[in-house]
Amino acid sequence: MNAINLNITFEQYAGISELTLADKTLCECAEKALRTSYSPYSKFRVGTAIRLASGEIILGSNQENLAYPSGLCAERVALFSIGATYPDAVIESMAITAQTDNFEILKPVTSCGGCLQVMVEFERKQNKPIEVIFYCLNGEVLKVPSVKSLIPFAFVEDRLER
Repeated sequence: MNAINLNITFEQYAGISELTLADKTLCECAEKALRTSYSPYSKFRVGTAIRLASGEIILGSNQENLAYPSGLCAERVALFSIGATYPDAVIESMAITAQTDNFEILKPVTSCGGCLQVMVEFERKQNKPIEVIFYCLNGEVLKVPSVKSLIPFAFVEDRLER
């Protein structure tokens, strides 16, 4: 038996004012994406902004549906939009934030497992890390250099590509 320890490296900031201008702008775009959230059931809005290598920023927001689980998370809305519209685009980074009127969110909200798996697929497809910023409105920011560090046991099966 071998005991193996996994470590994750990330940066922690007190707020977006400590970020570079490009990262701060991406967080502000994620905040704008919150306005397009359709979340009448959970009242939990999530916004994502993704910066492509071209400099273009693509937005996504969560879209709920009464026929649960037919809705879709903000990250997947934005990523699938990129896949359909810009299939060869390279994603540099993405920022994710959340908001609700039901309670105060005090820590950055991270992506669900389904979104992480899709993020890993995009990272793998482009063979380049995607930086992820989890942004708490008026609060803490967490920044990871690669999606792979968030889901080290992502489903990957190279034989399916043949």
